[in-house]
Amino acid sequence: MKRVITTTVINQSGVLNRVTGLLMKRQFNIESISVGHTEKPGMSKMTFVVNVEDEGKLEQLLKQLQKQIDVIKVNDITDKAMVMRELAIVKVVSPPAVRNELYAIVEPFRATVVDMSKNVTTFQVAGDPEKVEAFIDLMRPYGIKEVTRTGVSAFVRETQKTPAAQLSIL
Repeated sequence: MKRVITTTVINQSGVLNRVTGLLMKRQFNIESISVGHTEKPGMSKMTFVVNVEDEGKLEQLLKQLQKQIDVIKVNDITDKAMVMRELAIVKVVSPPAVRNELYAIVEPFRATVVDMSKNVTTFQVAGDPEKVEAFIDLMRPYGIKEVTRTGVSAFVRETQKTPAAQLSIL
């Protein structure tokens, strides 16, 4: 099962290498990773998407990450209400004859044109990973020349849904 794990770390040389090295030693495949500065100077946040089949392995991974010297906080936010976004830049073959058709497909995704040449248009699309994947799938028949993706950035929403009490008439 895919898990979204966030870590707050001290922003210094070698931290990313140590954290990803730990995941590699434990034989976890990182499906997505993004790292960036936070609102606090000297701190960064890493967001990983990893595939973890066993609950015990997940617990072990979280404990091992927390033991790292430069790691301040570790959270598995998969089961929480969260905001999750990814950015993709997609180069698509677009001769003048199909551009209007492409733009009609692109509009519902709120993708934007970031570059254009005679026969290639480059689009930028941002949203949850499923939206980005759906956009890429729709562009495939036109001929994708190149795709680059940022990886997922995520954090927990301020308001979490609380399970509603179940009423029974029995």
